[in-house]
Amino acid sequence: MKITVDRFTSDDDTTISRILVDGEFVCFGLEDEYREHKVANETRIPAGTYMIRLRREGGFHGRYSARYNWHQGMLQVKNVPGFEYILIHTGNTDDHTAGCLLTGEQATIAKGDMSVGMSRIAYEKLYKMVIEEAKQEKLMIEYIDND
Repeated sequence: MKITVDRFTSDDDTTISRILVDGEFVCFGLEDEYREHKVANETRIPAGTYMIRLRREGGFHGRYSARYNWHQGMLQVKNVPGFEYILIHTGNTDDHTAGCLLTGEQATIAKGDMSVGMSRIAYEKLYKMVIEEAKQEKLMIEYIDND
């Protein structure tokens, strides 16, 4: 199974994408902006294909375990050169991400005011679609730059 993150627009702070699972649209995504040279907590990860593994430690895992009775571990993007602890999680603006991928049912794509909305609904939908493959370590994610 593969998640595709199709980055289609960006500005100086934010990148918006379409998130697909095996080619079918699921929700929108939000990340930090592209930078040629990484700035900690302010740069999206490079385009490419990566493995996703479950992370069952850390603050996000604790909060999500308490919030969602179906939570089985954070979806973590692994083996990204120069990056660690890249997660898929909820949030609405670039202030809520530090290189991670946020989910949203809605997207505002006005330059200088980009955001996603209804993040928790989108997260639950995506998570439940992919969790079994993630548990079996058969889940990949591909980031494509079309912005």
